[in-house]
Order: sequence, then C-alpha cells, then structure tokens
Amino acid sequence: MSEPTRARVLFLCTGNSCRSQMAEGWARHLLRERIDACGAGTDPHGLNPLAVRAMGEAGIDISAHTSKTIEACAPETLDLVVTVCGHAHEHCPAFLTQNPRTQIVHRGFDDPPKLAANAKSDDEAMPHYRRVRDEIRAFVETIPSLLNQRDHPTETTANSGKMP
Repeated sequence: MSEPTRARVLFLCTGNSCRSQMAEGWARHLLRERIDACGAGTDPHGLNPLAVRAMGEAGIDISAHTSKTIEACAPETLDLVVTVCGHAHEHCPAFLTQNPRTQIVHRGFDDPPKLAANAKSDDEAMPHYRRVRDEIRAFVETIPSLLNQRDHPTETTANSGKMP
C-alpha cells in the first residue's frame, strides 16, 4: 500500500527571512506527515537570526534554512500558497494564480523586524518575534482544515475558486 501524498504548501513573504521561515519551521514540525512545506520570498534576502532564536526557544531549529526564491519550491507542484505579508499578497506572481489546483490564502502577520526597529537590544526585540512566532503556530495548526476545505469544497468555496 502506498503512502498518502502530502500536500505541497508554500509560505510566501517578501524577504523569506522571518515570517515565512517561521511558518515553514512550524509546518515541518507540526504537520510533516500531512504536508511538504517550503518557504520563499518575492525578493529573498537572508535568514533573520532573531527568527532563528525565537524558533529555537520553541524547540524548532531553523538555522539550516536558507532564503529561497519561489522557483526553488517547485511552484508547478503547489497545492496551497499562503502569503504571510501584505506585500507578498499584493505582488503574488501571476503564475502561482494560474494553476487551477493551487489555492492561495492570505494570512498576514506583523513584521517582527519592523516592530523591533527601536529596540535597544536583541533581548528587547525578542517579545515581538515570540508573539508573531506563536501567532504563526496557531495559524499553521489550522492548515489541515484549509486543506480539507480544498479537498471537500462547500458550495461557497467551490464557486469562488479561493479558500475563505
């Protein structure tokens, strides 16, 4: 008997440095048997060390993650794209929206580096990263229900082509 196919999920933000990295880390940790997660950026620019620290505090090591382009996540194979920042949602590449099997959901999260811009130290910045980390975890835990909606659409989601 073959193993069930895992859904391919992309977490997309602008820089693929913080929020999408956290989401990928949570998804791999919490849902590894259900989904194949990848994080990417519309303009990737490196992994944020405070995101690594925040995830490490939660027992998830993302230090080996790299900042990737969408193409590195095999976009033609995606079942679900989650934009985690407004900029990525507004600038989501058209080719992602053209695959009829790919659902796109926007769930924006605050940007920890922006929130912590005036912090005098890393320790002072960390509460912002921890809060967003925990919010992302709560969202990632809902992904199985989003995938169930995709696999078993109601009349509303079947007609809209988008997930709620």
